[in-house]
Amino acid sequence: MINVELLKNICEVPGAPGFEQPIRKLVLQELKGLVDDITIDNMGNVIALKKGKARKKVMIAAHMDEIGFIVTHIDDDGFLRFHPLGGFDPKTLTSQRVIVHGKKDLIGVMGSKPIHLMKPEERNKQVPISDYFIDLGMPKEEVIKYISVGNPITRERQLIEMGDCVNSKSIDNRVSVFILLEVLRGLKGQEVPYDIYGVFTVQEEVGLRGAISSAHLIDPDFGFGLDVTIAFDVPGAQAHEYVTKLGKGAAIKIMDGTSISDYRMVNYLKRTADKHDVLWQTEILPAGGTDTAGIQRYGKKGAIAGAISIPLRHMHQTIEMTSKSDIKHCIDLLAAAITELDQYDWSFDNMDGANKGDSEEDDIYKIL
Repeated sequence: MINVELLKNICEVPGAPGFEQPIRKLVLQELKGLVDDITIDNMGNVIALKKGKARKKVMIAAHMDEIGFIVTHIDDDGFLRFHPLGGFDPKTLTSQRVIVHGKKDLIGVMGSKPIHLMKPEERNKQVPISDYFIDLGMPKEEVIKYISVGNPITRERQLIEMGDCVNSKSIDNRVSVFILLEVLRGLKGQEVPYDIYGVFTVQEEVGLRGAISSAHLIDPDFGFGLDVTIAFDVPGAQAHEYVTKLGKGAAIKIMDGTSISDYRMVNYLKRTADKHDVLWQTEILPAGGTDTAGIQRYGKKGAIAGAISIPLRHMHQTIEMTSKSDIKHCIDLLAAAITELDQYDWSFDNMDGANKGDSEEDDIYKIL
């Protein structure tokens, strides 16, 4: 159904925000021969251009970075203190293995005060991230041979398959990197209506930074964010809290904490999904945001933007899980959406999702 081995490689390669070099190297290797031009901007975003028949621009963003940490202190006993890069759920960190990327990669374990030594009132409280340390099993004189303040830290987890699902660190957002690569691979040799800019962005987890700079550079007419979203279809959740469900298809974003998808794009994606028998569901995410906001706002004229989201359980925890069938539906929907953009009525008056040619008023398509 999908290339799990490639997805495994993409998820397991490190790349904390601001330190995306290893995952960028893998992306560049996979892009060879797939597009007409590849550039890397000053921030480190990888911009892959597939030229279209007309000079309108379509930007698709999938961020390469993963939530991680950065070393802030090495104490006299060789223990590391750190600061998070991106939003972590602290309760998932206890006794987890991490990789500290210095002159040499070293495995460490997250430590905190043992429960046996906690006061009764401490046992019922969540341990804050500031109380954790990393134990490398070495004295300071050995640690400082390889590790310095400012080195990045990532989670140490391999991808495994569980039924129809994959389970790994960094599925947020490496699954979208995988999807964008597979869509570009599928479009090799095909003609597309507009210039397609597949952008593998940096530093999304710390403020959509790469998407903002690349959108300003590209100035797209259309935009697609590609990222995970919460699947809260688990015991104890009420139906209105689900956001999305695992295994129920690609999620079409209506809004999140940083963007409201253009209603025309929402209607277009729904119509395209139905046309191509793609299983889909809607997504309204009350908090949090994606590169969609950067694409939508930071071009000179703004962009008609929306997003395709991949339902994900256990987001921003030590491991994350998504459905292989949902991944395939997202690939199919994105591929169809970017190849049929010129067949849709993008006028502001199109409230019901009409295709181009459904109306006799041909001039309304000249808005861009």
